[in-house]
Amino acid sequence: MPHLIVTTRENKEQSVSGKAGATVMEIIRDAGIDELLALCGGCCSCATCHVYVDPAFAAALPPMSADENDLLDGSSHRNETSRLSCQISFADALNGLKVTIAPED
Repeated sequence: MPHLIVTTRENKEQSVSGKAGATVMEIIRDAGIDELLALCGGCCSCATCHVYVDPAFAAALPPMSADENDLLDGSSHRNETSRLSCQISFADALNGLKVTIAPED
């Protein structure tokens, strides 16, 4: 099973198993990492699942939708690798994907 490497806001790195087809947000939530709020449940209507994607994996991800881009524009912590974890579908090809949970807005 592929793994996702998550860095929390306290700078603790954790490797979690991820099922292909699940979103990165679901994998983080199911691993019990509570600081990723994901208030909308993955509907792309908030930005509480904001993560920073390791630049080495950025090109492997699907392009950002206009809705995701608009929601990230509302974050004062957006950077060039910002994504909403609910919009990243995990796959075997993303084994070892590293994300860092962004600070809360």
